[in-house]
Amino acid sequence: MIYELRVYRCVPGRLPALLKRFETVTLAMWEKHGIRQAGFWTTVIGESNQDLTYMLAWDSMADREQRWNAFQSDPDWIAARAESERDGAIVANITSSFLQPTGFSSVK
Repeated sequence: MIYELRVYRCVPGRLPALLKRFETVTLAMWEKHGIRQAGFWTTVIGESNQDLTYMLAWDSMADREQRWNAFQSDPDWIAARAESERDGAIVANITSSFLQPTGFSSVK
């Protein structure tokens, strides 16, 4: 099992639009493609309060590539993302890290 840690830094003032997109569109699209979330967080204290941080759980890198590519190329997702950005860009940048649990981690 591997985990992907993703941090979305929003365009100032656009975090509510990103949260709405995840809640109303993205999570259903992930379910369609078998993508499993391991948690979502917003930043209370830190470098920016315009960040959304989340983790995804993958069986392997090959599993991730297959499912993520299918999701990203899904015409329904492409249309929904474009509609959510009709009033302007939401995300300024994205960082992604892949993490492997240690032998003593409570998360396996």
